[in-house]
Amino acid sequence: MENLVSVIIPSYNHEKYVQDTIKSIIMQTYKNIELIIVDDGSTDSTFQKIKEMKDECEKRFKRFYFETKQNEGTIATLNKLFSLAKGEYIYLIASDDMIADVEALKIQTEFLDKNNDYALVVGDNEIIDSNNNRCFWLDDERNITYDENKAKYKTFVEFLSKNNNNFNNVNFGTYKSIRPYNYIPNGYLIRKSIYDKIMPYTKEAPLEDWFLMLQLSKYGKFKFIDKILFSYRWHVSNTIKNTAKIHNISVMTCNYERQLVKNNDFSMLVSNINEINEIGLLNKTMGIKNFFEILIYKIPSIKTIIIKLFNIEIYKIIKFRK
Repeated sequence: MENLVSVIIPSYNHEKYVQDTIKSIIMQTYKNIELIIVDDGSTDSTFQKIKEMKDECEKRFKRFYFETKQNEGTIATLNKLFSLAKGEYIYLIASDDMIADVEALKIQTEFLDKNNDYALVVGDNEIIDSNNNRCFWLDDERNITYDENKAKYKTFVEFLSKNNNNFNNVNFGTYKSIRPYNYIPNGYLIRKSIYDKIMPYTKEAPLEDWFLMLQLSKYGKFKFIDKILFSYRWHVSNTIKNTAKIHNISVMTCNYERQLVKNNDFSMLVSNINEINEIGLLNKTMGIKNFFEILIYKIPSIKTIIIKLFNIEIYKIIKFRK
């Protein structure tokens, strides 16, 4: 039997695009889906557009829940969405700039079903314009071209890869590789049991995607599937285009994460705690099993000490991922 996938959609003033996003979930070949939409007090007709699809959604999905609320911002909206999700896996998709490929959930759930040590799986993103036409990025400023032969970047991952070579190797999604910046593309499916181990979103770390990736990477591996599973809409109001805002919230998120790692439960046990903190794998959210995994990886000589203090069998059951 298929595991339940919770598709969660935060919406705010996206009247032009929200129905396209919902339709992309309706069209999924994967069947066992619940759809949850929380509108953050839109002042346009976004919520009305959602209501117009109520009957169709109730017929298609295992469960369809939607509501509108007083405007509280993205952090509160995301926390509410995650709290409402009941599925084995969670798929987060924004209501303005994202459309899922019809095979996305089928391909991604099949991977997580077979790989219990993975927290997240994601594919590549094609780029579309405000009218859903496929386009490409001409240059580093991400100006649009419709001529694939002139394009410098044909997909979002090609653009992300210009400063990162981790997509097709074992470093993809490790904490150390994500710590400098978030390079995980859109359209990721995550394991809810791992999400439940981490803290909720916080206004102290306002770059939500990066914060989520940092926390998830402490508990499981990430998988990149080299296939377009998502359409990323490049339009005039993409948040990422506001470079000043992105810089400010990046700094805030980085500072919060640094403090989170610093305030750990095991600092008094390790002499080179600064080196471990730099890697970023030790923080107060982790259990004792994770702590031993880190010590063995970062300080190989401590393996003997652990075996002597405990026993060889304890060491054997620790499965550390690099």
